[in-house]
Amino acid sequence: MFDKIWPGESNPDEVNVGDYERIGSVVTGAVFFTYGLARKGLLAKILAPVGGYLLQRGLRGTCAIYQAFQINTARQGGNAKATVHANRAIKVKRAVTINKPVSELYSFWRNFENLPSIMDHLEAVTVKDKDHSHWVAKGPAGTKVEWDAEIFREKENEVIAWKSVEGSSVPNAGTVQFTDLGQERGTEVLVELDYEPPAGVIGAAFAKLFGEEPNIQVQEDLRHFKQKMEAGELPTTTGQPSARES
Repeated sequence: MFDKIWPGESNPDEVNVGDYERIGSVVTGAVFFTYGLARKGLLAKILAPVGGYLLQRGLRGTCAIYQAFQINTARQGGNAKATVHANRAIKVKRAVTINKPVSELYSFWRNFENLPSIMDHLEAVTVKDKDHSHWVAKGPAGTKVEWDAEIFREKENEVIAWKSVEGSSVPNAGTVQFTDLGQERGTEVLVELDYEPPAGVIGAAFAKLFGEEPNIQVQEDLRHFKQKMEAGELPTTTGQPSARES
């Protein structure tokens, strides 16, 4: 006989992982599993079973962690929308002070096709029109992630706010704010980002193993931005001074 599922309890066989997240789990799981089998050492021993779990998670559509916290992304209908769900989003907030005028920094950032020159994890950005663009980013272990984004709020020399459009495999939203500090103290650039990784919170956690954790990425991006705007180019030799972050 089947065990009775009481109200408020979760069925362990119930699909609770959304379609796009399942695809991300399969892709990430395959990369981790293959890497783990092909290599030796502690990292390989960790990644092989993790990859196997992510493959099973993607193929079956069930996640024990989601079940424990009563999360069900398959029900929310958010997989084909740009909404970033607070209960599984990764949040990043970083700032840097740059000794350049607000207008110069804003102008550089507003042309999104400039951003791959300061962001190592970005492969390309193609501007479609004033508000829409296509982004290609480098994912964990050599994978690629693509999405379309739109600007939904903008004030010249002050703020740019964006979100991924409907159908994005990596729902994300964020803002970059430019604040004139006055008295020739430069400009503060503040980036706030919310995003849902392709393999969910689990995928974000294991991305740290590859040095691609989002907080580190954004911190490095802003450091590169400072170096490029103040020196005109990014240093290519060791021993260069690092950016002064706030």
